[in-house]
Amino acid sequence: MKGLEKMIDGEEYCMDIITQSLAIQKSLASLNKLIVENHLKTHAATSLASGDEEKQADTITELIGLYELTHVRGK
Repeated sequence: MKGLEKMIDGEEYCMDIITQSLAIQKSLASLNKLIVENHLKTHAATSLASGDEEKQADTITELIGLYELTHVRGK
């Protein structure tokens, strides 16, 4: 991110800045995927298997909230 900020401050070529920004976004998307996968395999799986209906409902609400954050409505 600091490199991107430096590129912007240095008024580098727009296409180079966009390319760097997209590379950062792709890296973050990969990181998010790994974190979600880990969460599903550990915390969510434990919660859903617990038999505790409140925990299960909270986990489902949490996952739906995450889904909504990653999908634009109305398109």
